[in-house]
Amino acid sequence: MKDKTLNRIYKMLKPQAKAILIISILAIIINVGEVVKPYLIKIAIDDYLSSGVWQKGIMSIGILGSIYIAIVLIGNILDFIVNTTTNMIGENIIYNIRNKLYKYVQHANIPFHDRTPSGTLFVRITSDVEDITNFFKDVITSFIKDIFMIIALTVMMLSLDYKLALICFIIVPLVIITSVIINKFARAIQEYSKKAKTKLNIFLAESIYGVKIIKIFNRQYEKEKECSKLCNDFYKSRMPTSYTEGLLVAFMLIFENLGVSIIVWCCANNLFNINLDVGVIYIFITYLKQIFEPIQRIVENLETIQEAIVSINKIYDILDHKEYLEDFEKGYELENIKGKIEFKNVWFAYEKENWVLKDVSFTIEPGQSIALVGRTGSGKTTIINLINRFYEIQRGEILLDGINIKDINLHFLRKKIGIILQDPFIFAKTIKENIELNENLSDNSIWETIRLSSAEDFINSLPNGIDEIAYERGSSFSAGQKQLLAFARIFAHDPSIFILDEATANIDTKTEELIQESIDKISKEKTSIFIAHRLSTIINVDKIIVLSNGEIIEQGSHTELMKNEDGYYSKLYNAYYTNLVTE
Repeated sequence: MKDKTLNRIYKMLKPQAKAILIISILAIIINVGEVVKPYLIKIAIDDYLSSGVWQKGIMSIGILGSIYIAIVLIGNILDFIVNTTTNMIGENIIYNIRNKLYKYVQHANIPFHDRTPSGTLFVRITSDVEDITNFFKDVITSFIKDIFMIIALTVMMLSLDYKLALICFIIVPLVIITSVIINKFARAIQEYSKKAKTKLNIFLAESIYGVKIIKIFNRQYEKEKECSKLCNDFYKSRMPTSYTEGLLVAFMLIFENLGVSIIVWCCANNLFNINLDVGVIYIFITYLKQIFEPIQRIVENLETIQEAIVSINKIYDILDHKEYLEDFEKGYELENIKGKIEFKNVWFAYEKENWVLKDVSFTIEPGQSIALVGRTGSGKTTIINLINRFYEIQRGEILLDGINIKDINLHFLRKKIGIILQDPFIFAKTIKENIELNENLSDNSIWETIRLSSAEDFINSLPNGIDEIAYERGSSFSAGQKQLLAFARIFAHDPSIFILDEATANIDTKTEELIQESIDKISKEKTSIFIAHRLSTIINVDKIIVLSNGEIIEQGSHTELMKNEDGYYSKLYNAYYTNLVTE
């Protein structure tokens, strides 16, 4: 096991160190009892039963039996405490690691999410965390217990008859060598099986998430075949594990019975002058079987350990990459946001120098409304992403009220910017919870924002009003209704800057007119940025910025841009208007 992996395991175990120490001590006490019990029977056989006596001095078989029963009872009680506590420790570790993973996912920047499939993250938080459950519940403490048991039994066997013990120990190297060889194959199999499992889980997550698309394009049969193939791959990857497990169990049984045969053979033939009493032979056979139990348990746990190591490394391969985490503590908060936004010679690329924005410069004055216009891929959405600092620019500056946004607290910055997307996300919670987003707003405030977003009639028509629970991703609502909820949500949080990314695309004309009135009211007070393909919705904005291939080619009001008949915007608007008249 590499030092890095050991360090990762140590990080997980450190908060539970005291509890692990206590249950390890209790486990050792249990082991002492397991070693003493056969010895008590040996005394009973050699000192009492073989002589035909029931008592020697104050000691009798009855007292030996009572001690034996007491050891059994105490051992069972301690075993219950150890198992219960171990389970609690395991659950605490799993609880902490799952929370850490989720916290990381929430604090990771957008580039991390761009390059990491959501299905992979789902697998890490669920399946991989489950894979390490048994490791922390069983393996950690049982490993300490088993090691002590092996040492204690070895010492006892040597003290009883070192010659017979050494002969029996000849088998141990065979056990170790066999375990190492089989374990080497098991680890390679485990790595391959883990990859197959991850692929299957990612496929399942994406298929369930995209079930509507599958149905729209009638690809159920093809997806079933793909699922069958992935399931078959996972099945085949697991089959060799069954063989390795079977081989280990078989070899353990062979070695155990070989050891018993050696003991009987040596004693029966008086080999190496080994002449033992019946009780000693009994205890030797018992100890030999007992010593194979922890060895077998350690070997059987090797697969669990290998599986857990793979999962731990996968989990920490995410957690150790601190460069993807956004810093919500750094920077300062502004006392008052006026809403002036400046782009100064901004260059930006998602990858290397494939520039999406090229030397972009513009200014949005406080309270001004602007629209970004251009073909798909011209850089409109990228500008919005950069204002929110979802990505960091390579060159230039972006200023808010004259201050570089890199110097502003990230949490504060995003709280002051409200975005409404074309496809809003609705949580499987009540309408009230979807609007307030854990802000604890009063019902009066929520209804005020509902009226402002023209969603009042829609929500009043629901059986439970604002307490109506939405289905997953808002599937119980139409696209227009979800958009109305998105407007209510953004109005409720009252940001200083509004950004609408084709936000009225899925709303009928009548509802759009109502929302437009609300937007017009807010636009007079707040800085507003619109991305719209319906050019009719942006005629009244203060400024229109026209983008092409990441560069600003025109900017001005609608009237100013229309004066240039050969301009890009003028031709675009005339084509749009002609198409509208034709329809």
